[in-house]
Amino acid sequence: MTAALATVLDAPTWRARRRAHEERVDAWLAPHLARRRGGVRHPVEDFLFTYYSHRPAQLRRWHPGAGVELRDAEPAEFGPDYRATAAGVTLDVDAVRARRAGSVDWIRDLLVATAGRPAHLGCFGMHEWAMVYRQPQDEVRHNAWPLRLGPERTAAVVDERGVRCSHFDAYRFFTAPARPLNVLNPTRESQHDLEQPGCLHANMDLYKWAYKLAPLVSAELVADCFALAREIRTLDMRASPYDLAALGYPPVRVETPEGRAEYVTAQRGFAERAATLRARLLAALETPGASRP
Repeated sequence: MTAALATVLDAPTWRARRRAHEERVDAWLAPHLARRRGGVRHPVEDFLFTYYSHRPAQLRRWHPGAGVELRDAEPAEFGPDYRATAAGVTLDVDAVRARRAGSVDWIRDLLVATAGRPAHLGCFGMHEWAMVYRQPQDEVRHNAWPLRLGPERTAAVVDERGVRCSHFDAYRFFTAPARPLNVLNPTRESQHDLEQPGCLHANMDLYKWAYKLAPLVSAELVADCFALAREIRTLDMRASPYDLAALGYPPVRVETPEGRAEYVTAQRGFAERAATLRARLLAALETPGASRP
């Protein structure tokens, strides 16, 4: 049986919410689209649009989440996942869940497992260093930008600090010489066993899980996850071996005790904020009728 509607929005209210969402997202999209038209790449600001599969137009599209009725709306305005009600439209939750049950369950289980573990904050961002370990400058991923310490010193820092990465989608980009240095061997199959809430990339990926769960979760929640991922990406690259000072990103020098302390402080703050978003995603899945922005 379809969950009872928890929220009814009149036309002025839902249209205002949609407009506010579009304006918020447009502030992120406009610079990216301008760079794309000009053939300019930005290693920080463009990452969320190039690494993740969610297209700009999809991020901009507003949807209210499950359990919400939109008065004076037509299903065609929102797409095939919506059905007509006596007064407007609502998401056909049963149909969406039936079609996507496997992926929804997989994401829910991952979120629950991650939330149930303590945050580990001792990686110091070495995953980005492992991605360029013992590579020539012209082969590194962002080769338009120099390594702050040069290839040899960068490799020496990795050798000195070691690598403690639990996230498969970071580990899979390690260079071949760096992989044996990691204390773990993450795989897709072990993701539910290893994902932990202190990991920058696990918390950045809340954006991915949010958009994959849409339209069961609201567009505002997807955008909130995007906003956090954007901030995390900034720290990720400031703590990376790249020299991005010319772009306005002063380095977090994780090769020093002071830099590692700065990194852990920021990492802890992101973990706390991510925990709130993770809980909101789970709440929207467990009680669809109570989905909220």
